[in-house]
Amino acid sequence: MTLKAAIGHAQALNGREASLQATHYALNSLGSANPSMGFVIASHQYQARDVVSGASSLLGDTPLIGLSSSVGFSSKGLHPNSVVVALMNGDFQAETHWMPGYAQSGRETGSRLAKQLEGKDDARALLFFADGFNGDADQLCSTLLTGSVTLAGGLSSGDLHTGHSYQLAGPQTGTGALAGAILRGDLRVGVGYAHGWNPVGSHFRVTRSRGFWLRTLDGHPASETYAQLFGHPAREWAFPPLSHLARLYPLGVEQGDQMVVRSPIRVEADGSFRMNAPVRDGADAYLLVGNRDSCEKAAQQAAQQALQGLNGDKPAFALILVDVAWEMLLKSHPGSEIVAVQEILGKDVPIAGGYTLGQIVPGKESAPPQLLNQHIVVIVFANHQ
Repeated sequence: MTLKAAIGHAQALNGREASLQATHYALNSLGSANPSMGFVIASHQYQARDVVSGASSLLGDTPLIGLSSSVGFSSKGLHPNSVVVALMNGDFQAETHWMPGYAQSGRETGSRLAKQLEGKDDARALLFFADGFNGDADQLCSTLLTGSVTLAGGLSSGDLHTGHSYQLAGPQTGTGALAGAILRGDLRVGVGYAHGWNPVGSHFRVTRSRGFWLRTLDGHPASETYAQLFGHPAREWAFPPLSHLARLYPLGVEQGDQMVVRSPIRVEADGSFRMNAPVRDGADAYLLVGNRDSCEKAAQQAAQQALQGLNGDKPAFALILVDVAWEMLLKSHPGSEIVAVQEILGKDVPIAGGYTLGQIVPGKESAPPQLLNQHIVVIVFANHQ
């Protein structure tokens, strides 16, 4: 059976109506085929239960996973205040898993998720969405060993001020959770990722960090360090828009022999940076700055890498997870990263996705998966020839 995908998107006064309309459009595009599974990307402004209710009223028990996002998108561009539904039909099976305890223990959730793969020799991919504000995705990755199974995931985004986001798997939904899907059967999945941020010469030492809060850089409150660099008073960094725009200026943190990108979710009233991955005391960090050109090139690079994972097979669908920083950076050219991906995949490949607070990709060789900030992740699906 040929793998087929269809996308629907809709905007309405409430989540149920938007979800219902988006699902209806996707089902119409799919024709007479029954969906094997679906993805839902919904505006965080809708109620999660309404979104689930709308989709499940038409899809029944079709396996479904989803997340909230600041903005969803498709091949046609960005869809603010909307619900995007992507449905796939093919000779494969999907089983969903709802893990409500992710915020309490990322490590335990990772172990439980890895256990679900045991004895499933025909498993092709593990895809998941977890809470972007609550829960330790670094811990999740450390215990999530999946062998040869392709893995990719995203951390839901939402209201940066209140820290509200949600996840969904089948009829279940909530915050602080992980929604996962194991895909088995006649399917090939490729994953590519890249970012468009580069060091600009400013170097710091992380002098105090506690949990998800980066308190001081070079002995000064983190906001003071940024105030000196960018010229706005330190106290202004604790309030919108600067408290959220700090995401545009992440840190490249030395970790062993590589540099990982770690981005603030927001600046707190005490001048500390609220992160969603711990940064260790004593680490060397470099200020990173992005631009449109380097982001568009990164999007193309991620798409090319994803295609390599298909071994020449033509993609039938692409799920794209992009860091919220891209939405901010590309405000004057919204969706230009989607156009860049289409230049590599082709305009006929259906696309769905959303902006996230973190991205999870396979580890190099036999290493555990990696938690990323500031990246674009392209996940492509094709028939397993």
